Amino acid sequence: MRRLLIGLAAGTLFTAATACGSSDSGSDGGGSASGGTTTLKLGVIPIIDVAPMYLGEKKGFYGERGLKLEPTLAQGGAAIVPGVVSGQFDFGFSNMTSLLVARSKNVPVKAVVNGVASTGKPGADFAEIAVPKGSALKSAKELGGKKVAVNTLGNICDTSVNESVRKDGGDPSKVEYVEMPFDQMPAALAKGQVDAACVVEPALATIKSQGGTVLASNFVDVSPDLTVAMYFTSEQYAAKNPELVKKFQEATAESLAYADEHPDEVREIITTYTKIPESLLKTVFLPRWPAEPDRASIERLAELGQQDGLFEKAPDLDKLLP
Repeated sequence: MRRLLIGLAAGTLFTAATACGSSDSGSDGGGSASGGTTTLKLGVIPIIDVAPMYLGEKKGFYGERGLKLEPTLAQGGAAIVPGVVSGQFDFGFSNMTSLLVARSKNVPVKAVVNGVASTGKPGADFAEIAVPKGSALKSAKELGGKKVAVNTLGNICDTSVNESVRKDGGDPSKVEYVEMPFDQMPAALAKGQVDAACVVEPALATIKSQGGTVLASNFVDVSPDLTVAMYFTSEQYAAKNPELVKKFQEATAESLAYADEHPDEVREIITTYTKIPESLLKTVFLPRWPAEPDRASIERLAELGQQDGLFEKAPDLDKLLP
């Protein structure tokens, strides 16, 4: 069995809310309303994936539907899921594997709108397995016995890295996973605290600027059309607030389409909620933001999750997907 080196508790949430909306207090399960505007509390991750949401808020796509967003930053989907189910958040953003794990445990989560997808291009994706400058590692199969950083354990990162190792002829059970936030991975690699990292933009651009290189494209190895993450809510919230869910779906879909067509604006907006230096903006690889999730790729993630022991039986996707 692989050793799991736990750096930070998966449930840890960063306390600072971003400046996407006001800090209206309280939520009765339907967001907090003021002057005809409903404030929605969201659990998100400070990565490029959620750029459309911030951009859509700036462009007024949510405001014109009477919505104001109040995001709170978290380390990963595994930390956001309990926040949504408990009512701390109205909606959340999570990788698909964390949602699959939750559904396998009968946690009542429901995906409502697409989130982000792989570019499908090896070596040119927004998420990669990266190694530091001067690393002796040359291929994914060499990760056995090495320490690999992931943002949370038991999610899409380690499952997809396992697939890269497996496809390259290595033994994924020997990989040691170390949990840490994405924005701490560049420093951890530079200091030799880990040997490799499953990292997404914009932290990936930082690693490359320090001389780091790409070892493998783990999301592409799962599926070129991989649906990486989606926005979700709880079944209880969806049942009580169907109109708010519909408005959120519509505004987010419009935001995804706008982001896909305006890459320069995406690069600018990520400086407002991440630590990416402006000098690196042009080097950031953008993901795809399609309107619909790719079910076949999610089914593949379910197969891999079961193979890796994240759940005994793959959950019913009809209960999870919109």
